[in-house]
Amino acid sequence: MDVTTQLFDAVQAMMLQWGAYFIVFAIIVGFFRTNWFKGKLGEALVNLAAKLRLDKNTYHLIKDVTLPSGDGTTQIDHIIVSVYGVFVVETKYYRGWIFGSAKQKNWTQSVYRRKYSFQNPLLQNYKHVQTLKELLGLDEHQVHSVVVFIGDSQFKTQMPANVAYGGAYVNYIRSFTTPVLDVEQVEMIKQHIQSNALARSLKTDRQHRDHLRDKFASTSTAAAVTKTAEMTNTCGKCGADMKLRTATRGANKGQQFWGCSGYPKCRNVMPYNAN
Repeated sequence: MDVTTQLFDAVQAMMLQWGAYFIVFAIIVGFFRTNWFKGKLGEALVNLAAKLRLDKNTYHLIKDVTLPSGDGTTQIDHIIVSVYGVFVVETKYYRGWIFGSAKQKNWTQSVYRRKYSFQNPLLQNYKHVQTLKELLGLDEHQVHSVVVFIGDSQFKTQMPANVAYGGAYVNYIRSFTTPVLDVEQVEMIKQHIQSNALARSLKTDRQHRDHLRDKFASTSTAAAVTKTAEMTNTCGKCGADMKLRTATRGANKGQQFWGCSGYPKCRNVMPYNAN
């Protein structure tokens, strides 16, 4: 074997070795960029802020809780129980500029001049709050909704006091200084949440995701049915509204039907199904 062949084999072996390293590196980078990892990172940062800035003897952190609800399950990132109330914390990992207000159905994320719409996280957290209130038998003033944004994001509109970036959410929690629960109630609430929470497992997560998927599909189907119903009340010829009328003569006398409101210019009719 000549020197050239040996050199070629050595270079080839090196390329194969570095190629394997590159593949492993690419897989690791890809994993770090997944939404799942970003979500878990955000939750870890929220947990760390609570442990560092909230007195553990006063504020009790319960993480990653899945509770049964009326139509399936609801998953809560963090629950902080204290004599000052129960704080239900929802974590969101976003980048770019964030626009929104308390009552808007959807908020906007702007990244490099591209805009994306996402559900108002306060509305999303509303179900979590309601589930806990019903489970624990608490009043409105005893349960508080908190939303925390993590990631390279920046608020571009005035946010409600209970929406914060990073560890600043702790300031909102600490702003409550009037006790609304006693120490015994706090202990009972902790035990009640833990005893009702589903076991942490891949199966629990999968069942919750399946529930959300089925709920979304059901909502989409209902919206499609509603849209179809609205379309049937619109004239297919001229676009005017269809009005419910009753035949006054002929073989169909006394029967109802949809007639175009543009009559007599448009004489389009459609059958009426009372069912």
